[in-house]
Amino acid sequence: MKIIVEQGDITGYETDAIVNAANSRLAGGGGVDGAIHRAGGEAISRECAKIRKESGGCKTGNAVYTSGGNLLAKYVIHTVGPVWESGGKQETGLLKSCYLNSMFLAQKLSCKSIAFPNISTGVYGFPKEQAAAAVAQLFLDRDFRDKYRNIEKVIFVNFDYENYMLYKDKFGM
Repeated sequence: MKIIVEQGDITGYETDAIVNAANSRLAGGGGVDGAIHRAGGEAISRECAKIRKESGGCKTGNAVYTSGGNLLAKYVIHTVGPVWESGGKQETGLLKSCYLNSMFLAQKLSCKSIAFPNISTGVYGFPKEQAAAAVAQLFLDRDFRDKYRNIEKVIFVNFDYENYMLYKDKFGM
């Protein structure tokens, strides 16, 4: 598994899947969620509405997928990150679950490449350094990498410079 850390706009990535830092209603919103819904177009909104109707949305730490709509990616994996409260509400475990469940879906969909945004570090208030450390710990683990060895490329797309530098540091790049 090749890991790449970049700064950019995830909506422009041509990968098998991009991950959306979604809200539990899968209704689009601000930040990366709104950008993906706008760039992906009506197809993503329709598919999210269908998921909402069938299951009520997506719970924190879980993931669902839609087509990529008008995006260059084949799929959008929507995951709901935790809102940071104090660190005592299992936020780090829930954050890791977002990445685990997204990777599980990507593998199920036979994806060879996936791009992740910074989940929960925007309006959800998760401390950026702590999030970067948790993600690096997960993705640098040998057992994790072996489990998802069919996914050849993972790109961490950081919208802001601070997250970009933290991810480069935590991944030793």
